[in-house]
Amino acid sequence: MFDGADYFGGGSMGWAVGLSLLSAASYAIAAVAQERLAERGHRGLSRWAVALLLTGAGVALHVVALNFGTVAVVQALGTLTLIFALPIQVIRYRTPVSRASWIDAGLTVFGLAVILLLSVEASGPALLGSGDVRVLGVITAGVVVVCALAARWVASRTDRWAGPRARAMLLAGAAGVAFGIASVLSKAVLASFTSGGFGAVSGLALAMVVAFSVCGYLLGQLSYKGAGLAAPLATVSVSNPLVAALAGVVLFDERVRFGVFGLVAVGVAALVMGWGVVGLARRTAAPGSRPGAPGEGRPGEGRPGEGRQGEGRPGVSDAGGQPVVPGPADGNEVDDRADRGVKAPEVTGP
Repeated sequence: MFDGADYFGGGSMGWAVGLSLLSAASYAIAAVAQERLAERGHRGLSRWAVALLLTGAGVALHVVALNFGTVAVVQALGTLTLIFALPIQVIRYRTPVSRASWIDAGLTVFGLAVILLLSVEASGPALLGSGDVRVLGVITAGVVVVCALAARWVASRTDRWAGPRARAMLLAGAAGVAFGIASVLSKAVLASFTSGGFGAVSGLALAMVVAFSVCGYLLGQLSYKGAGLAAPLATVSVSNPLVAALAGVVLFDERVRFGVFGLVAVGVAALVMGWGVVGLARRTAAPGSRPGAPGEGRPGEGRPGEGRQGEGRPGVSDAGGQPVVPGPADGNEVDDRADRGVKAPEVTGP
């Protein structure tokens, strides 16, 4: 029988939820610190220290949360950084949150709640043998390479389904795969450590965590070039938890309650959550204009009153596919700095 206390009253899943929420909040605040750093020309040791400490806290909390909950739950909760962006937008920039953004946030929370309530922890520890680690590494590297090569191919074409947007989505999808598998391997490394100490930890698995995390960061950075923020941000926000959840089911025997009915319910909830995440990502990354500013309401400038991404395109990118926090609006194109070849700062997570 379902017992809510197992999830919210102090069980391991409760710890996973709490730590994941703190991690998402840390990433959102780190994005604000990154934005301020970019506004000041990346000068100031204390500002760098604050941004790095907040990012490090988000990484640590995320990794520890993986040790308490299923990969599907922890990765899905990582998308809440998009929701934390809403109050930051209101408090810091005094820009109202649109009705559409609240609807997207509600859809995201609803989908997360259903996934959380129906998820069941695996009966045994999330251990991976050396053979499983190698196979997972080869498959992941193959998918990432194929997506990267496909992105390079479509970038040179001019037909309807090619061009910069398709390139950005392919690179962001590859980044989401890399981040998702990095989280899965992080969970396996933690399970090995807690069950057998340092001697039981696979060096290969640990190296792959670092390699896929760095690869995901680089691919994510490249995905924003020339295609705006909305498409790649939405792609990585959906592909990351989806890949991680599928890997958790296959490798760790993570299941859902109520058999086939529960599986269908989780699938529908994932679609609802994905719809909300894509909407939030688009609105978070969309250019806007100040209320009453010249050109307000013109096509392509976003809804009046909605924030635009801060100068320098600071953002958060982690295994959870963490989003970029919107900055003050000025009516300029979001990617004007990217078009001038200025590389934006970006904070990474596991």
